[in-house]
Amino acid sequence: MEAVDPGQLEHARVMLSGAQRVVVLTGAGISTDSGIPDFRGPNGVWTKNPAAEKASNITYYLEDPEVRRAAWQSRLDAAAWSAEPNRGHAAIVDLERSGRLHAVVTQNIDGLHQRAGTDADRVIEVHGTIWFSRCWECGDRRPMAETLQRVRDGDLDPACEDCGGIVKSDTISFGQSLIPDVIDRAMRVSEQADVLVAVGSTLSVYPVANCVPLAKSRGAKVIIVNAEPTEMDGIADVVLRGSIGDILPQMFAPGGNT
Repeated sequence: MEAVDPGQLEHARVMLSGAQRVVVLTGAGISTDSGIPDFRGPNGVWTKNPAAEKASNITYYLEDPEVRRAAWQSRLDAAAWSAEPNRGHAAIVDLERSGRLHAVVTQNIDGLHQRAGTDADRVIEVHGTIWFSRCWECGDRRPMAETLQRVRDGDLDPACEDCGGIVKSDTISFGQSLIPDVIDRAMRVSEQADVLVAVGSTLSVYPVANCVPLAKSRGAKVIIVNAEPTEMDGIADVVLRGSIGDILPQMFAPGGNT
C-alpha cells in the first residue's frame, strides 16, 4: 500500500473545511476492511471465481435454476451478515455530525453506512440492498432473513409466496435497469455538491460513475480515495492512494485536524 501524500491529504482537508454540501460516493473498497471482498480487485470475488459473476447477471439468474440455487447457497454464509462498519464508515458519520454531509451515494448493497449511524434518509443505495428479497414478477418485498430461513429449511430455490414468481435479492443485477427515481436522486445531489468524494470505487460502473463528472461540471471539487487507479483520476482535484480506513478519519476530522 502506498504511503499517503501528506500534501495531497492537507489539500483535501482544506477543500472540505470550507464545504457545505459534501457528497460521498462509495464503492466496494470501503467495505473490504469489514471483511466484505470487492469484486474486481486483486482478491475480488469475480477475480478469484469468474463463474460467480453469473449469479449477478439477471439473464442467467432468471433462466437457469441451477444458478439461482447456487446463489441462494452463497447468500446463506455471505460475509455481510456478520460484517461490522469500519473506520471509513465511522468517518463519514463524523462528517455528517459536522453538518457538512449532503448525501452518501453508494454502490454497495451491505447497509453498513446505516449501521454505522449515517442517517438512512441521506443514503442513496443505487444498487439496492441485500437485506431484503423481492419477487421478480409481482414485486413482493420481504426481509431477507425470512427468505433465507426457507432455504435453510430445504427450499433451495424459494418462489414468491404471493404469486409463485422468481425471488432474488433486492439488488440491481447486471442487465437489470436501475430504479429511475433512485439514480435521478443520485445525479441531483451530485449536481448540488460543492465537494464530491469518491471512495473505494474504480468508477467504471455506469451510470453511477457519471456522478463524478456531473459534479465537476457544476463547479464541485473532486477528491478520489482508492487503493488502485480509477477511470476518473484525470479530472480529480485530489487523488489519495492508500488505506481508506486510515485516510478518511484524517480527511474528515472536525476542523480538518488529525
